[in-house]
Amino acid sequence: MSVESVKREILYNSREFKAFWEEKGPFKYALTSSDFPPVLLEPEEWIFSNDIEVLLKALMQFDKQKMKIVKAPFNPENKNILRPEKLSPWKINNFPEEWNVCACDIFIPKGHWTRAVLEKIQVPEEDIDPKQVETAFFQCLETQIEQIGYLLFKSRRSLKYAAIKKYLVEWEKDDQEAGLL
Repeated sequence: MSVESVKREILYNSREFKAFWEEKGPFKYALTSSDFPPVLLEPEEWIFSNDIEVLLKALMQFDKQKMKIVKAPFNPENKNILRPEKLSPWKINNFPEEWNVCACDIFIPKGHWTRAVLEKIQVPEEDIDPKQVETAFFQCLETQIEQIGYLLFKSRRSLKYAAIKKYLVEWEKDDQEAGLL
């Protein structure tokens, strides 16, 4: 992941966000925590990128934690270990411990993935390679990220940055009501 492809910034109010967005943006994706205290982010931290996979990997600290997509110990080829039906034969090594308590449809603790990840792939299961599984996982994570405590804003071609603009209007109103602006 190149340093230029992701930006992390602590933005305390809507004015700082707008200034950052005008100077460094716009971006296709912006992510922050919807929970307090935030998980895997600093308070008021945002991650920006034009690539969703790069953004999600930055959130997870994928490279820093040396995460790797591997076959799970209870894959179908290993007949000595029973595998629950809803689990896939794939997982991420060094999965974020903070996510072990998250309720999510695509993973369970310790980075084991559910079959929902494999359903994204249009290849027979025995022909799936780690890169296909990784791509499918990040596609699923994008759709589930709000379920585990984050706000993800993404541009849509027809609406461009409407979600961000709507959020900023609400944020600015909250800042004004709190006397911060």
